[in-house]
Amino acid sequence: MRAGPVLGLLLWACLVFLVGIYVFVCGFLLVRLEVNRTSSCGDELPPGRGSDFCRAPPRFRRAVLLIVDALRFDFARFDPDKAGPRPCENKLPVLQQTAAARPAHTRLYPFRADPPTTTMQRIKGFTTGSLPTFVDVGNNFASSAILEDNLIHQLGQKGKRVVFMGDDTWESLFPKKFYRSLPFPSFNVKDLHTVDNGILQHLYTTMVGDEWDVLVAHFLGVDHCGHRFGPDHPAMADKLTQMDGVIRSVMDRLQNDTLLVVMGDHGMTDSGDHGGESEKETDAALFLYSPSSIFPGPPSESEPEVVPQTDLVPSLALLLGIPIPYSSVGQVLLPLFPPQEQTEGAVGGIGQLEALWINAKQVNRFLETYSSMANDIPAESLSQLKEEFARLSSEYLAAAREGRPPSPQLASLLQAYLTSVRDTCRATWARFSPLKMAAGLTILGFACVMCFIVSELSSALSGESGVRLKAPVAVALTVGVSVAAAQMLVQGYVEAVWCLAAGAFSSELLFFWSALQINSPAISKNGTKAPRCARWLTPRHLLVPPLVVPLLRCASLLSDSYVIAEGRVVTFLVFSLALCIPIYLNWDGLLLPPLHDPLKPAGLLPFPPLSPSTVRKESSTLLACLGLLIGSLYLSLSFHGCREEQGFCQPSQFLSPLSRLQNSQLKNFHYILAVVSLGIYTYLLRHCLCHYGNLNSSGGTVFTARWILPLLSVCLGLHWAVSATPEDSFRNLAELIRVAQLALPRAAFCLLGLGMSLIWLDPLTVFVKSKAAASARSSALPPPRYRASTGISPQAELQHLIPQIYQRMRRSLDDGELSGEVDNRPTVEAYGLGTVYSAPVLLFCGLLGVGLLLLHPEGMAVSFLLLLLEMAALLHIHASSTNLSGLHGAYTGGFNVPWTPVVLWSLAATQFFHATGHLPTFPSIQWGAAFVGFPDGHTGTLLPASLVTLNTFASHILFAVACPLLLFWPLVREVRGSRGGPACGEEGDDAVMEMRLRENLHQFSSALLQLSTRYLFVHGAQVFSSVCAAAILRRHLMVWKVFAPKLMFEASGFLVSSVSLLIGVMLVLRVDVAVGHWFKKLIPDASR
Repeated sequence: MRAGPVLGLLLWACLVFLVGIYVFVCGFLLVRLEVNRTSSCGDELPPGRGSDFCRAPPRFRRAVLLIVDALRFDFARFDPDKAGPRPCENKLPVLQQTAAARPAHTRLYPFRADPPTTTMQRIKGFTTGSLPTFVDVGNNFASSAILEDNLIHQLGQKGKRVVFMGDDTWESLFPKKFYRSLPFPSFNVKDLHTVDNGILQHLYTTMVGDEWDVLVAHFLGVDHCGHRFGPDHPAMADKLTQMDGVIRSVMDRLQNDTLLVVMGDHGMTDSGDHGGESEKETDAALFLYSPSSIFPGPPSESEPEVVPQTDLVPSLALLLGIPIPYSSVGQVLLPLFPPQEQTEGAVGGIGQLEALWINAKQVNRFLETYSSMANDIPAESLSQLKEEFARLSSEYLAAAREGRPPSPQLASLLQAYLTSVRDTCRATWARFSPLKMAAGLTILGFACVMCFIVSELSSALSGESGVRLKAPVAVALTVGVSVAAAQMLVQGYVEAVWCLAAGAFSSELLFFWSALQINSPAISKNGTKAPRCARWLTPRHLLVPPLVVPLLRCASLLSDSYVIAEGRVVTFLVFSLALCIPIYLNWDGLLLPPLHDPLKPAGLLPFPPLSPSTVRKESSTLLACLGLLIGSLYLSLSFHGCREEQGFCQPSQFLSPLSRLQNSQLKNFHYILAVVSLGIYTYLLRHCLCHYGNLNSSGGTVFTARWILPLLSVCLGLHWAVSATPEDSFRNLAELIRVAQLALPRAAFCLLGLGMSLIWLDPLTVFVKSKAAASARSSALPPPRYRASTGISPQAELQHLIPQIYQRMRRSLDDGELSGEVDNRPTVEAYGLGTVYSAPVLLFCGLLGVGLLLLHPEGMAVSFLLLLLEMAALLHIHASSTNLSGLHGAYTGGFNVPWTPVVLWSLAATQFFHATGHLPTFPSIQWGAAFVGFPDGHTGTLLPASLVTLNTFASHILFAVACPLLLFWPLVREVRGSRGGPACGEEGDDAVMEMRLRENLHQFSSALLQLSTRYLFVHGAQVFSSVCAAAILRRHLMVWKVFAPKLMFEASGFLVSSVSLLIGVMLVLRVDVAVGHWFKKLIPDASR
């Protein structure tokens, strides 16, 4: 088989898709322009003269910032009348009790974060006062230094000594900015105590010393407890109680000139996750306290109900006597400043109105600077804001000149102006580049058409020696380099995105031109006519039912309701399309054997080419597998997660790790169910290989099936048991359990790598026996004659001889009885030759499935078993449908896979994405996968990101790697006579199974290329529709909540599916090479 054209075309198609995605994302998810300017005490903010910052003495000399990560606002409430509070309730009484007992010293507010609610973006928000964009969520695990002006920089410029301890993210964001820094690793969500205990070792001793002005302590225990156990676990009660004690101890050590700020950076969902924009994720707690009086009295009606996180920045800056950071769009928190009439008697001379005036001038300066550098703020909105500020400035300055107090409404008008600026910035900082978005859409659309063309012209393209692929690649490189050179000459720098876009687009155009040249009515190598464009680009050919289903699904991606309910809808689509198969077979009269009409003369009817019992058997198999598929689909719904928008939904209890379950009986039941499911999964894989004779040889693949697969399952079961063990039990064995938590998953990873390597290095599962005795049937056959030189190429001679060798093996196996020696000729027996291609692919996928299950919660073992059963059901339905069509004489030749099984296979990948507990939302990402085998965390980000990716897209990986089985399985389950030969029971044709592929390697290559490009087409169409939805609805209310995350997950899923599909195809090509070498070695032995 020609591997070069197949791999080359697939790799090129994947790269074109990825370039289109990259170009679109560059235009859709742009980071907002950062203004790299800083404020200083000497700044003169127009209008007016003289400096505004640092003019009055600071109200507080020191400040203590305690950040309790993921401190949701309801965690901070205290209700003494509540009976039976949850573990996360009533555990922080110090906040509410202090606020009630000392209202002039304390306030407790909901502290609202802007999404995305991830730690790095929140730190950036409450230190710079700016609004992070959606794409910043991707930087949460590779935090780079903040370049914008921020509180930490301003404190350092003012000579304040900032001491930090806690989450090491701060050290990445503010390198070399602290007077003293004590960072602790933050990414290990299973570690509840290291960071918090490290802080407590230094916190109190630092406070009683005099070598600090601002103390920042970032606790992570509450956040990690939420990720590991959820908010309703006793461990959360312990953590919150510990934080209550910490806050009390800090308050006891405060001096009168010190401000205490206790805050959460974000909240958490009821499952302990965060990252989205639900109220539970965005509403944290903000607690302000000082031993000296701050507020005039109890909270009044005019005080804010909710404090945006950006408002903390200008408030702290003015209270500590430092400039407000240049890019801040926050608004000062007025209750922290005395009313205007009390200004002269207050410590520090800034009153409410003056604080608002300084704040408004600073925001106006930023707005003017930003609008001069970028043109993304609408001109009308910008003009209205400038006019409003000019009017407010005139009123304020006029009152100051005349020495009269400003109007009482001025403060409210200044607040409204600041709110308008922030809302305008929030609305416009989703910056789009329409040109890049259009270029990406065009490339992706053409890539889909290109995949469809390749699938229809696979017979012609797979026979090419790469000439038709070399031209598009050469043109792409030439155009890309030319665009880069032109950019360098014109603008002095190279923008890579346009070079890639130009190269991809030009290669697509050249390919389309080449495809038109191929579409001549010439005879292809397999004896069939190559199709014309006019034949397969017509609506009648495109809008066939199997293609209508994915196209309708793609159109539905424009609906946010569909995206929210996609898991159940895709399950319904798989069920509906699978149900169409027997309906169409019955409509065409292929599901049941034809009835013989005795009234018609026998001479007018041909001899029936099929056995009724065979048709009934295949029909029964098809219907039974359809029932298995329906049952698997129904049970898989029990493993779905829930989106925030699905208020009525309850997430599956199987999504919770065993360590979260408090009921011992329920925990034991889940563990037994998981182990039993894993055992059945392993047994079914081994039974299938054994059934087809693939476990008789002594090669690497058979060793993997016999030993590595069971050992891997045992490691997985032991790992689940160890992980479910509570930390406070078996104290004498604590060290052994800790070692087991480290060793068992790593041993599983090693076994997985060893098994996959052995399958790749030695993929054959064929066992050959040579006997001196021959059967009576084989003795009547003359031995095959081989000539050293016949004028025929060695490859052609090999292709001619392989079927003869195989036929002798089949007949030797079918005879069953051995006679005495006849002419002293050898008889050959071969086991597993009929499934030589599918066996290593099946074992590879099965082994990979166990490895991916290791990264999931224990309860997902049942879901992975259902995935295996659904795969088997789809394969058998496809094979039975093919056999029924062949038995009735509808076989068209070749090995092409129809659209229906390909569409079902791709839909099943999406369906099991949801059935393994995943959703296209960031809070649903199962971060715990990053710590399987690495409970102490990681030093870098590549390995944990890879583990999380493998966990998230496990279904995409398995279905893409197993995609070639759609080509092999009809051959594995081939019924004699179903491929155009004599009927079952007649002499002549045998069901040679996968050896048919060796009889026509060109058709083999063509079918493999067609199957792969059809699978890419379906997934590429899904990406294209997600891109269209994001582009068309970019101003939609739900774009950042629904459509943008869906785009990111679809694009990532396509990337993973493409790589996995290439791995599956390369494994098939590797097996083909091994089979060729095996036959070459067998020829001399068989010819002696």
